[in-house]
Amino acid sequence: MNKKPIAQLTAPSLFKLGACFIYEALTVIAISFACAALFLWLVGDATGAVKRFLLQFFLWSSVGAYFVRCWVKGGQTLAMQAWNMKIVNQENKTLTLSHALARYMLASLSLLLCGAGFLWAIFDHDKLFLHDRLLKNRIVSATKSN
Repeated sequence: MNKKPIAQLTAPSLFKLGACFIYEALTVIAISFACAALFLWLVGDATGAVKRFLLQFFLWSSVGAYFVRCWVKGGQTLAMQAWNMKIVNQENKTLTLSHALARYMLASLSLLLCGAGFLWAIFDHDKLFLHDRLLKNRIVSATKSN
């Protein structure tokens, strides 16, 4: 494995981060449609308060399972693979399960706050999202040596 210090890894441009974010949104929409169809097929109408909450929690959990699995298994989601990016920790390794879960929780909170944690990357000198800054993770350009 490459032992290059994290500071020497190349950060993707804001354009690539934005394009990857849009691709991720499309992936989330597709996962949500499939999981909502499954939920509604199994449970039926979800217009009641309890069933609606369960549907929302199921969708959030399903999307989270996708992201956490991708980050732990190879450090890349489908969009990150397409844009040649990878999420790594301080040791240039894929995230542990606990870090991936924390990243998903903080990213979800960021979206609830009008995307403030994602917009943070515009002003951050390392182009890190706020949740990555807090967890000491980094999105880097993926090469064969990473």
